[in-house]
Amino acid sequence: MSSTSTSTQSRSELRKLGNSDLQLTPIGFGAWAIGGGNWQFGWGSQDDNDSIRSIHRALDLGINWIDTAAVYGLGRSEEVVAQALKQTAHRPYIFTKCSMRWDSARQIYRSLKAASVREEIEDSLRRLQVDNIDLYQIHWPNPEEEIEEGWETLAKLKEEGKIRYIGVSNFNVEQMKRVQKIAPITSLQPPYSMINSAVQDEILPFCLRQNIGVINYSPMVSGLLTGKMTAKRIQSMPEDDWRRNNRNFVESRLTRNLQLAELLREIGQPHNIQPGVVAIAWTLRNPAVTAAIVGARRPDQVDGIIPALTFRLRDEEKALIDQYIQTNP
Repeated sequence: MSSTSTSTQSRSELRKLGNSDLQLTPIGFGAWAIGGGNWQFGWGSQDDNDSIRSIHRALDLGINWIDTAAVYGLGRSEEVVAQALKQTAHRPYIFTKCSMRWDSARQIYRSLKAASVREEIEDSLRRLQVDNIDLYQIHWPNPEEEIEEGWETLAKLKEEGKIRYIGVSNFNVEQMKRVQKIAPITSLQPPYSMINSAVQDEILPFCLRQNIGVINYSPMVSGLLTGKMTAKRIQSMPEDDWRRNNRNFVESRLTRNLQLAELLREIGQPHNIQPGVVAIAWTLRNPAVTAAIVGARRPDQVDGIIPALTFRLRDEEKALIDQYIQTNP
């Protein structure tokens, strides 16, 4: 699929993804949360109509790419994306992923065997109702001993025209070097935020040198830096929301993280933007980062993060954030 949106170009710059010809808006719509609940990494119950309206709102406001994965909602996210695209004239780039599969009991297992990857691509094409996928990514380098077989299969699927470009997610430098011997990497999708910044020491500089585009996920740390999260809200999350037991959402880290969100609120207020937009902008300042994945479950959440298309942090604002991070490790 190719993006036909013209509103994006008037609202924000487009950024070339690695060695591809894909021109991305600085933020894309992340479709993890719209997979809903009732699976290992679910976000609790989700209304598909809200999801569809959220996608439409994002596209109408200029976002030109959607990132999903087969495993999100165990196929549900891809199906909802397809439903949304049936009802709009926008044609965003579609990115999805392989390697995390599930059985009849909805238990997740992992495979990068050639036959498994081929089965996954056919299933994703069917659910998304497209002829090819703009960017197909290995979701996790697991099982690690199979990453060469999986990458070789992705390269063949690209030659066959079922994929336009191939990328990796959650890979370290050594793993990227291993698959580079087989075929070039267009992109890496790592977690990257002011709370989880480990990739900036070695992985992001490597990507910059190698012309590997970076689309970082969780720049707002799964909602923690939106300014709307509280300890009480976390305690009231449904049992099937994976965040309840995530280390960033429990003490002793929680208080520190919520205080950071308040600092982002102070920085954002003069610009009339939400803390989450400041968090996204912090990641976009890294020269290795092409664009950030931003999730939304309702149209009003899309409205809140849309300013991240154009908002950029000043040097002194980033320095305030960095000082807080350094003094509150």
